[in-house]
Amino acid sequence: MNIIAVTVFVITYALIASDRVSKTRAALSGAAIMLALGVVRSHDAFYSPETGIDWDVVFLLLGMMIIVSVLRQTGVFEYVAIWAVKRANGSPLRIMILLVLVMAFGSALLDNVTTVLLIAPVTLLVCDRLAIDASPFLIAEVFASNIGGAATLVGDPPNIIIASRAGLSFNDFLVHMAPVVIVVMIVFVALLPRLFRPVTVKPDRVADVMSLNEREAIRDRKLLIKCGVVLLAVFTAFVAHPLLHIQPSVVALLGAGVLIVISGLDSSDYLSSVEWETLMFFAGLFIMVGALVKTGIVEKLARGAIELTGGNELLTVMLIIGVSAPVSGIIDNIPYVATMTPIVTELVTVMPGQVDSNVLWWALALGADFGGNLTAVGASANVVMLGIARRAGTPISFWEFTRKGILVTTISLAVAAIYLWVRYFLLG
Repeated sequence: MNIIAVTVFVITYALIASDRVSKTRAALSGAAIMLALGVVRSHDAFYSPETGIDWDVVFLLLGMMIIVSVLRQTGVFEYVAIWAVKRANGSPLRIMILLVLVMAFGSALLDNVTTVLLIAPVTLLVCDRLAIDASPFLIAEVFASNIGGAATLVGDPPNIIIASRAGLSFNDFLVHMAPVVIVVMIVFVALLPRLFRPVTVKPDRVADVMSLNEREAIRDRKLLIKCGVVLLAVFTAFVAHPLLHIQPSVVALLGAGVLIVISGLDSSDYLSSVEWETLMFFAGLFIMVGALVKTGIVEKLARGAIELTGGNELLTVMLIIGVSAPVSGIIDNIPYVATMTPIVTELVTVMPGQVDSNVLWWALALGADFGGNLTAVGASANVVMLGIARRAGTPISFWEFTRKGILVTTISLAVAAIYLWVRYFLLG
């Protein structure tokens, strides 16, 4: 079964990377083969929290997509787009930096997938107004979402898993993760002009946007107020998740349900922004990765890598962050972290105690979160953003994303490794 699982996964991944076959079709086909050959059973695929579809992720996405669909009817995205262009004086680089910073900050407060769903429509409208390609902006923003999401417990799904297994609090993540995220974001913003080619905008396009009154873009003020109240409640519940013990997916669905009722919109309106293909892609991907988890392949690779450290604390930390990034970038960081947490738990108990044992958890979180930028399927936010780009008529290829992702991930990991060494080993 191990050979079958690896073969199917590699072939499917190659098809996804080739961009010659629909990613959704490839993922669902791979999942179907895994099920048909008995590598995973229906219980493994649909009910098991270790090897099955992560329904919390799927329904969190569905709920937020519906909320965004309702919010779109108010004209608020047009308002923000005009506001951003005016504040940046029509400069594409300044607009990119502004949106990237908003994305990183939003991803830290909420979660990176939710922030992508909210900011991507604004980006598309800005680029449409200025008649420029939206792809560089969307790629830069999703990089920022994965970096910014690493700062807090609620910012990235892997952090929630780590916090649950390690007993870490929201403040623990803020104190230990936020400093390095700030440094990485500064480096990333400085890298933007070199990472993406300069874009020129026709003066008449800039003049047209600068002459607009953003307040006139709001089409339904009453609905905007309703959306604002519901969004505030949803975001508050996201942040208070550790106290309320209500899963973000449930919160998102409740918020979506309330908005559907009080908005009075037709189903075609509130379902207009739902990325059904993206949701199906996630389902297929989770089943395929679940097959690798069930057959023990991921765990064997992780244990084999860690055994190479020979008990050296610094080497163990560096190996965890070094292995976590590429593996998370290939198989998605959520199932990888779910598989690694038992191993890290065991390592924490046998650490000599010369340094803070939680440094192993920070290494896992940084490697998995930053590693999500490595490929187009490395993190949930990436898949959602690519789905939005495809539907908007500005498709981003797997390799277009990954070529830049490799550079961003490498630099991010270098900064993170130095941070871990200095803070926990050099300064103690």
